[in-house]
Amino acid sequence: MSVVSELIRTEADGTISFGNYELPAKSKKSDFEHDGDLYKVKTFKEITKLERNGMFVYESVPGTAVSHLKATENGMSFTVECPTDAQITVELEEETSYQVFVDDKEVGEMKTNLGGKLVLSVELDSTESAAVRIEKM
Repeated sequence: MSVVSELIRTEADGTISFGNYELPAKSKKSDFEHDGDLYKVKTFKEITKLERNGMFVYESVPGTAVSHLKATENGMSFTVECPTDAQITVELEEETSYQVFVDDKEVGEMKTNLGGKLVLSVELDSTESAAVRIEKM
């Protein structure tokens, strides 16, 4: 996997990929249409953020490259790459418990807050990517 040079794109399997942690300055792309929704991505080495129809979807500190993001009513899955550990925040259903997996290893149960945000950390280095899966319990 590598950074998404066009900042956001649709993949052949119907998922989206976004983010470029190699950029030294903030870059953004707005009004990217996918499945009837409009996406906006802001990304660079310090942060990557994705919004759908003006609503928060994903944020990472530092910036990351995300591939094959798929959100369903029961959770979310994606692969993330970054040259260092990353803290990731995603928007899900409010006050709901989710089972979190990183590279098919169970990380544990996490509950979203009143705003539906779930925060997790992923340990990475420059040679790795991690598959993240979040499933409603």
